[in-house]
Amino acid sequence: MPVLDEKLSNVVNRRVAAVAPSGIREFDQKISAIPGIVKLTIGEPDFDVPEHVKNAAVKSIQENESHYSAQKGIVELRNAISQYLKKVTSITYDPETEVITTIGATEAIYTALTTVLNPGDKVIVPTPAFALYFPIISLAGAEIITIDTSDDDFVLTPEKLQAALDENGDQVKAIILNYPTNPTGVEYSRNQLQALADIISQHPMYVIADEIYNELTYGVEHTSIASMIPGQTIVINGLSKSHAMTGYRIGYIAAPEQIVKQATKTHAFVVTSPSNPAQYAAAEALTNGLADPSEMKQTYERRLRYVSGRLSEMGFEVVNPQGAFYIFVKIPATANPNSVLFATELAEQAGVGVTPGAAFGPGGEGYIRLSYVASDEKLQLAMDRMAQYLQVLQ
Repeated sequence: MPVLDEKLSNVVNRRVAAVAPSGIREFDQKISAIPGIVKLTIGEPDFDVPEHVKNAAVKSIQENESHYSAQKGIVELRNAISQYLKKVTSITYDPETEVITTIGATEAIYTALTTVLNPGDKVIVPTPAFALYFPIISLAGAEIITIDTSDDDFVLTPEKLQAALDENGDQVKAIILNYPTNPTGVEYSRNQLQALADIISQHPMYVIADEIYNELTYGVEHTSIASMIPGQTIVINGLSKSHAMTGYRIGYIAAPEQIVKQATKTHAFVVTSPSNPAQYAAAEALTNGLADPSEMKQTYERRLRYVSGRLSEMGFEVVNPQGAFYIFVKIPATANPNSVLFATELAEQAGVGVTPGAAFGPGGEGYIRLSYVASDEKLQLAMDRMAQYLQVLQ
């Protein structure tokens, strides 16, 4: 095994060195070796990719679609993305100039943020929030302005947004809005988004609208803020959650032409272009598979009701989720309120893996996140184990 030469011990990008690993992945890895553990940590759908989508990937291989695609992705997929977004946002995005196909929504987030940010800029992140946002902002040399939403039913209020903008002025270049939200599952209503859009429209800032869970809402209709302020919105989405295509790694960016032109450079320098089979599969999903998420959605909603009911019976205070596939719950008073310690003890003593709320920033401490994209049998086993564990604590 090679040993780094001492002369190079400090030769590293200081921003990279200062960034901590993903709290979600790090904790998941930490507990994965526990024998018999039931993990509800990662947002990984347990469904298989629809057959017609898989067949499209196979067909592309058989037809020798093995060369570089256009850097922004194959035109068939960009057309499908444009048509899909017209349906869900009422905005027509030109597939040639306003859409980029990315390596999952993860790369879309990275590309969007690193394209628009300069060192010293500020980014507003309502928290608790998906942990990925924080290191990317830091890598860009920008400052994170968190707004704790835990006292407001985990929704960013116009008053708190205005206060943050008043305090930080035009240094704020972007705000990240993820809805339905990871980790809470909370969805924003049209009126709530409009109130935020009215404020944002008065400032020179982007909205990074992470709408990866837009197809997974329960009893409410998803609204994109792009329909209100399209000239300031960078839409992030993908196929991982809606079509259980996490391993295919297809996401996308949609935004005005001027910013897509710049973002295309960032995207191209990082990845060149996405995989062809995955792109053809995604094009099939968005063209002939728009109904595919409905079966998954029904199953998720049924699991949500079951897990939510069981957790409430145990004494957890459940945040009301209206989308995605996570439940965010407050740790009972009888247990250790430190989310990392509680989750560690739950894993080691009860054999159930959950994600500590501290991984999601301010407002997350004292909570845990559970992902209910697991089989009914595993969810029942996890709930039974948690109930037994909490009885011992009383």
